[in-house]
Amino acid sequence: MYVLELGGEDDAFAAREAASAAADVSIVGPGLATATAINRDRVRTLAYTHRASEMIGRADATVDGARALLSASTLDRQGTVAVRARDVRGSADIDTQAVERELGDVLVDRGFTIDLDDPDHEIRAVFARGEPSGDVDADPADTSILGWLAAESRRDYGERKPTDRAFFQPGSMDPLLARALVNIAGAAPGRTILDPMCGTGGVLVEAGLVGARVLGSDAQARMVRGSRDNLAQFLGTDGDYGVVRGDATRLPFAGDATNSDEDASSNSRSWPVDGVVFDAPYGRQSKIAAHDLDDLVAGALAEARRLAPRTVMVADRSWAGTAREVGWEIESSFERRVHRSLTRHVLVLE
Repeated sequence: MYVLELGGEDDAFAAREAASAAADVSIVGPGLATATAINRDRVRTLAYTHRASEMIGRADATVDGARALLSASTLDRQGTVAVRARDVRGSADIDTQAVERELGDVLVDRGFTIDLDDPDHEIRAVFARGEPSGDVDADPADTSILGWLAAESRRDYGERKPTDRAFFQPGSMDPLLARALVNIAGAAPGRTILDPMCGTGGVLVEAGLVGARVLGSDAQARMVRGSRDNLAQFLGTDGDYGVVRGDATRLPFAGDATNSDEDASSNSRSWPVDGVVFDAPYGRQSKIAAHDLDDLVAGALAEARRLAPRTVMVADRSWAGTAREVGWEIESSFERRVHRSLTRHVLVLE
């Protein structure tokens, strides 16, 4: 069993992304989830999971509870150890330095050598009280969990700020969110991700950085050129990507004939891409007329269904009804508040 330290303000969204790198993810408290197994390499690519640790055990959210747990546990590691304590979102009102001292004393008594600078192993002690955030069905948490650190995500998103890219346009998606979306869509080595409205290519960059082959399309030639420049900047000229000018409702990519068979299951079909991710034009900011926007989104969703078994769509309103009309099922949905006048709606479609 593993404990996941979630990031962001929406535990349900973070847990959904974590499910791309872990099995049986279950939220157990604010900012905390458990999983029965993890892919360590994939955990390192997650946007909204900071760390995964192999669980030692679980106790009440007190220093004494954590100390008693560690004292009674079988510790199957050798070498030097450091203890790191964290009060998740400041909810537990715990003195983390006191926790580290107390647990360090237990480890010394057990024959371990403490090394705070370059330890062979790290024990994470995470504390939480209160209710998880987002639309999740979990009891209020009052817990401490101890675990051996197994994997940490790479926090390098600030190096790819949209304003620092070779090509920039206002309104470009934050790389942290883009990474989460492509992970949910299934981006990984050996898989192909398509963005049919790729804009400046931010989604494609994040999918490419986790090892996926990426394909993009945009109706504007300057966006196509700019997206290629950004992909070359971050993936290199030898990166596995392609961007074309095209209509999102009539994409220049062939789908397998079995995709048109309504009786064929998703598992039996041969899909040209593994996942589609796109950020639909926002109604208030878009120059597209309302009826044309409806046709554009419906057409793009229909094309995505022709090409892939899963689509992750972002917009300034829910397009759930339209998605269902073209044959998608809503696997999950989220609302992510950006500021007072903008809430992003995320649909995961299968």
